[in-house]
Amino acid sequence: MLQVGIDVGGTFTDLFAWDEQATGTNRVRTAKVLTTPNDPVIGFMNAFSSAGIDPSEISTIIHGTTIGTNALLERKYPEPALVTTAGFRDTLEIGRQRRRYLYDPYQVKSRPLISRSQRFTVSEKLGADGKTVKPLDREEAIRVAEHIASLGVKNIAIAFINSYVSGRHEQEMRDIILERIPDARIALSSETRPKIRELGRFVTTATRAALFPVVSDYFTRLEDCLAEAGSTAKLFIVKSNGGMMRSSTAKERPEELIASGPAGGVAAGAFLSNLLNTQNMIVTDVGGTSFEACLMENGRGLITDEYEFEWEMPIIAPMLDIRSIGAGGGSIAWIDQGGSLRVGPQSAGADPGPACYGRGGSRPTVTDANLVLGRLNQTLSGKFQLDYDAAVAAISTLAEPLGLSVLDCAEGIIEIVCENMAGAIRMVSTDRGRDPRDQTLVAFGGAGGLHAYRVAEAAGINRILIPPFAGVACAFGAATMEVRHDLEATFYAPVKGLSPSELTLAFTKLEKECHELLENDGIKPEKITLERNALMRYIGQSYEVATPVPNGELNTSILDEIAIAFHEVHEREYGVSSESFGVAFVTLRVTGYGQIVRTESIDLEAVMGASNQINALSVKDHRKVYFGGKHYKVEVHDHTLLCNGQQINGPAIIEQADSEIVLPLNALAQIDKYGNIIITNEEQVNQNGSYVTTTEEGVL
Repeated sequence: MLQVGIDVGGTFTDLFAWDEQATGTNRVRTAKVLTTPNDPVIGFMNAFSSAGIDPSEISTIIHGTTIGTNALLERKYPEPALVTTAGFRDTLEIGRQRRRYLYDPYQVKSRPLISRSQRFTVSEKLGADGKTVKPLDREEAIRVAEHIASLGVKNIAIAFINSYVSGRHEQEMRDIILERIPDARIALSSETRPKIRELGRFVTTATRAALFPVVSDYFTRLEDCLAEAGSTAKLFIVKSNGGMMRSSTAKERPEELIASGPAGGVAAGAFLSNLLNTQNMIVTDVGGTSFEACLMENGRGLITDEYEFEWEMPIIAPMLDIRSIGAGGGSIAWIDQGGSLRVGPQSAGADPGPACYGRGGSRPTVTDANLVLGRLNQTLSGKFQLDYDAAVAAISTLAEPLGLSVLDCAEGIIEIVCENMAGAIRMVSTDRGRDPRDQTLVAFGGAGGLHAYRVAEAAGINRILIPPFAGVACAFGAATMEVRHDLEATFYAPVKGLSPSELTLAFTKLEKECHELLENDGIKPEKITLERNALMRYIGQSYEVATPVPNGELNTSILDEIAIAFHEVHEREYGVSSESFGVAFVTLRVTGYGQIVRTESIDLEAVMGASNQINALSVKDHRKVYFGGKHYKVEVHDHTLLCNGQQINGPAIIEQADSEIVLPLNALAQIDKYGNIIITNEEQVNQNGSYVTTTEEGVL
């Protein structure tokens, strides 16, 4: 039986399948097909056909999707209603009253997730201690519920002030609504994410309510389509925290899917980190629409608690700290009002796609530039024929007004998009106090290898790793994931004077809830692993850092150890710490893990590893490629014929099944036994007397 990972991106739908019962190279099947934006289910099923997979052969499917993200960004969802405490109707719109652009008098705020006409208030108030200050006004609540019913709204968010302490007023309001709208889908902030700071809690609850119908409809149609095709596979969905959950759970917790797609790439990075014992990585993914970057430490991606998908719209569920920008193969190049060349964030997407796709696109894109420069196979690795002349014509529309040749304009496009990508890398490294020079850049995505060397150079990274499955990395990563749930609760208490038993009791409650979620997703109790963390801060600070907490019964000495650990984490994150200030707990978090798929059975060396026959010939062709204002005749290597220990000097091209790797001048690639390509700067290596520097003998 097959375990299958499928990632539906903005341009391509990728598939990676592992067959435990097959032998040799037959154990792996991959596919990359065009995404079908109008109905992603069609592209999803097309991937099976392309890989030659009968759905009845599949035991487990793990699916990464951007369905929730796209719905939010495009505001394409049945608009929900929001019921909140009197006086807080406009919290979603007011935000934190920060200006995104300090000196821009014409800036416009993003449209709130729920318009003002759909936001309602009722009189109620709980104190910060959970005691009732003002009971819920039932008559007013009934009038609000009846009004919502008259609007025909079925997805509703309820977010009362201070309900992070107690959800009893929200539950009372829910009961009143259900009496009038029995089939309503209702999100309570006290159940969605019971944390202090109302903006994040309100936005996250509104997100859940908005996505209820979108996500439920999509997964239900997908489940029905799979069943009709004869599949009995368990369907899991990739979560923003780097784990997965059953599709039935995802329908109830859709706000946890915001970074579902790129999270698969981080899981692939975790697999490689464990395989190669490489601890510090920056995982990047270049697709058709976007570029994502995430820093990994000790084999895991860093987590953020304040992810903003738009300005002043924080999602406060724990998520991988993935920075995404509009920079991919389909990113459109254009000239701004000042006459400067720009690239992205607009994208040609899958439809119509880059000009060279011949599907109606006419604007110049990054893919067009790579084709014109000779860096891209004109058959896109055998998938379909690219139109070289159309790419030239598209780039000419920029080259002429800029006074550049088509080739120099195309190279300028690549330089700009690579600098943009390097900027995203700095956001996850230097912005969090990590030195890029200590990291290995892991390049994923169909376009990752095309730009990896130049991006690493711009970001100051000296080592690049490109695995054999780079073109379908998010799908591969999905196939290696484990079920994961993060549960949180506000627990504000200074460490000094805190009762350890009180803290233990609060963690135990979260652990019980986490166990229930994992068991509902099919994890046996004995297979569950739990971890504790606390979001802590110095008393008087506004924001927290996640600090590890030991499992089991806590005591006073352990509390002292937790405080010491907090100082260490604070020092790492911000460069300073001080034992002169008191330390407080703010939020408790329990993370639960459970393995469904058998990742230990995936033997990359057996099915994708490089040959040990050093005499094997990997050069399949030669190609004219433009680098730095000159044409070079370069060797094109077939990745499947590379040898363990083989070295390739740039300029050169390495073709994989789903991606292409560009080695400019001074790049040196080495192949390991797993088929991974490790790229370094040859001049740096030569300083140690190891290799000869690149000459220009290949210049045409």
